[in-house]
Amino acid sequence: MFCDRCGATVPADQRYCGRCGKDQVAAFPSAYPAPNRVQSHLRVLGILWLAVSALNAVGALALLVVANTVFGHWRAFGPQVPPGPVFLHPLLTIIGGALLVKALLGFLAGYGLLNREPWARMLTIVMSILALFNIPFGTALGIYGLWVLLPAESEREYERAWRGLQVA
Repeated sequence: MFCDRCGATVPADQRYCGRCGKDQVAAFPSAYPAPNRVQSHLRVLGILWLAVSALNAVGALALLVVANTVFGHWRAFGPQVPPGPVFLHPLLTIIGGALLVKALLGFLAGYGLLNREPWARMLTIVMSILALFNIPFGTALGIYGLWVLLPAESEREYERAWRGLQVA
């Protein structure tokens, strides 16, 4: 440690500079508190959830369009078309609807994380567990989300971030 007045070397356990006598404790103003682990990752996690949800929404809308335009009017193509793929219309509609619900919940989770909403932590944990099955990007996002939000210490840090946002 060095004295900021004269530049002399001051041992860490010494309160006053040996050369000029300046108080060394007062020389170091209190710095801003270091951001905790959760606060430093919430913004990135929220943005990633918004991006993945946008991709899910595009996929869901594509499935719904294909299900309702091609397979919704399958019998209208005429008698020469085999009747086999009739089950594809309801199947693709159900899968597209499920993906759309997943995308909406992901948008909600991303929005809640960016705004430090108190309900967003639990929603993101549930969505991260469901995302683990979407290899490879969903798995990576699910692991990252669980690593940031799942430990018990993370709950306290998230509450402090939410309360800090309420005070400001």
